[in-house]
Amino acid sequence: MKFQWTLLLGLAFALIVAVFAVINVDSVTVNYLFGESEWPLILVILGSVLMGGIIVGSVGLFRMFVLQREVKSLRKKNKTLEEQLAQKETAQEDSAQHQIEDIH
Repeated sequence: MKFQWTLLLGLAFALIVAVFAVINVDSVTVNYLFGESEWPLILVILGSVLMGGIIVGSVGLFRMFVLQREVKSLRKKNKTLEEQLAQKETAQEDSAQHQIEDIH
């Protein structure tokens, strides 16, 4: 259900940007560090939205990569701790059996 809402919100946002871009078709001056040029405002708007999406997507992928590495290390640590616990439980059972045998 969450994916459907995300998709609907994304489509609504894309529609709003497209309508806004089509309304603004005048030519504007874009200043670069090394010069300037004339571009239609629709291309500037769509380019800005595209760059924003790429930046947000990159940050999201980076965070996902970091979290996956953390999950992997925590799973490894959990497995190690479970093995240590199992060894301690086995050692306690063995000592308990030796005590029972010593009593008899």
